[in-house]
Amino acid sequence: MASTLSQWFRSLRVKLLQRYEHQPFVSCLAGLYGCQWKHYKRSQPEGCCCNKLEGASFAVLVAAFCLTLLFLYFWGQAKNDYNDFDWFNFGNLGFWFPWSVVLLAVAVVFFTYVTVLVLLAVCLLSEGQKLYLHWSHKIGILVSLTVSVIAMAVLSNLWSKEWRTLLLSFQVTAPFLHVGGVLLMTSLAWPVALHFFRMKSTVRRGLIMAVYLTVLLSLYLIPLGLYSPCIKEKGTLGPAPALIGHRGAPMLAPENTLMSFEKAVEAGCDSLETDVTISFDGVPFLMHDYTLQRTTNIHEVFPNRTNTPAARFTWNELESLNAGDWFLSHNPFGTAGSLNADDRQRAGNQSVCSLQAFLQLAAQTGKLVIFDLYRPPRDHPFRDTWIQRTLEVIQNESSIHSSQVLWLPSNLRALVQELDPELQQTSGSRLPLEELQSNHIVKLNLDYTSMSAELIREYTAVNITTNLYVISQPWLYSLAWCAGVHSVTTNAPQLLSTISSPLFIMSPDEYKLMWILTDLMSFVLILLIFFFHRWRERELAFCTGSRIKLEGGTYSKFKKELSDIWSVSSGNSAAERMPSLAAVTEHYVC
Repeated sequence: MASTLSQWFRSLRVKLLQRYEHQPFVSCLAGLYGCQWKHYKRSQPEGCCCNKLEGASFAVLVAAFCLTLLFLYFWGQAKNDYNDFDWFNFGNLGFWFPWSVVLLAVAVVFFTYVTVLVLLAVCLLSEGQKLYLHWSHKIGILVSLTVSVIAMAVLSNLWSKEWRTLLLSFQVTAPFLHVGGVLLMTSLAWPVALHFFRMKSTVRRGLIMAVYLTVLLSLYLIPLGLYSPCIKEKGTLGPAPALIGHRGAPMLAPENTLMSFEKAVEAGCDSLETDVTISFDGVPFLMHDYTLQRTTNIHEVFPNRTNTPAARFTWNELESLNAGDWFLSHNPFGTAGSLNADDRQRAGNQSVCSLQAFLQLAAQTGKLVIFDLYRPPRDHPFRDTWIQRTLEVIQNESSIHSSQVLWLPSNLRALVQELDPELQQTSGSRLPLEELQSNHIVKLNLDYTSMSAELIREYTAVNITTNLYVISQPWLYSLAWCAGVHSVTTNAPQLLSTISSPLFIMSPDEYKLMWILTDLMSFVLILLIFFFHRWRERELAFCTGSRIKLEGGTYSKFKKELSDIWSVSSGNSAAERMPSLAAVTEHYVC
């Protein structure tokens, strides 16, 4: 039994010390990484993995990986605002194109390309190979790096609020990004340890370990500074935020049309949001843009007035326009194809909706309404009486109750309160609590990037509820839910209404367990990897130094004994010589 175990351990030791040549695999790696399909260079045990130029190339590759990853994550998390981005470009370029999706595809391609190169480099290092990056890949890396930097710089200039979206996303994804980062650093322990123990340069070894341990310890300790509203004690989660249809349900029907609001009601919205403009003859109607170019066929009916403000048209002129065909042709959310034949026909025949028709729908369905009210341009007949005209429609031309209206316009708020005290006063600005209370504000309507659980609690303490706009992604809705938001304005009520609990929610104890287990398992694995490589390199160095001596050493003895055996048994057969040869060989094997 003892002899069997000894032989097994000896066999295992020999296998662990053996240098395996995976030539086809390594040739493939070297071919893909450096186009060296026929020849590849193995680094010597004491050598560096690459020369200075290739070391610089690898550093640039790592930098490109980090930046393309940041670019992809940044733009991926900005998906909530893709529609705004595309319409922003429509307003500047004059034609519709899904630029947001193109930009996402570019980010995916560059990140995938750079990631593949990083994986090839790590595999080559794990096999003990020297790195040689082909010049075409060096150009590709520089292009990826340059495009990512330029794209992020331009987006930061034009769309700076997306950085706040990125920070919000970390509140949801940080616990899982931490686990992914630790796993990545643990997997890199193998090539790091391999080359650390092979290098003779103390400076290089110290530099490698300093960088590796700094990143690793930072990842281990990141959870100490982590904050996420979705890490909550069980039983402390409040009700789900109510849904407010942003211009109705714009993914299912043309925005600001009766069909859109009906779809929002069907999807489970508690309130409806819109934008109100006053026509030249005093009819309040629903239109978000300053002109009619984007959401009507103005270029066909009034080709010479495409840039005319919407408020300069009479109601009869507005009624002659089609307000739905653009939705089918542009397909702004990529959802028009999911409509059935009846809905497509109905969407294509929508017209401009009046405020009176909108309020009637809300009154019949018992929904709250909130709207932005745009003041007419100069020389408009209702420029100075726009608020009074709107109040007339609410009070006299519709059956809606004033308490169903969340009054958002800040102009002449005192006069509005005097004329109709039952309107629910709503503010679109984060004002001091004293000012909000003096203006009888009962709800705040804020951009979702201003989300703060602490502020929401402060407002709730004085009976002021909070609505955030525009939230259409499940992760953002989940974050708002965990933060205690009371309602959200959304483009996707049909999606958010199906969420029964916040995504990624966990208790503090569950997160601590995940954190500690991840760090502990990583630490143990890294220690084992480093101890293994330390033992292996020492044993290999011992075997190499003590066996191969060309002058009067072990090698000479080994050679002499083999010659003696051969001469003594020269008359014997090959089968008879083998036991003696095997015994001598085994004696000299490390």
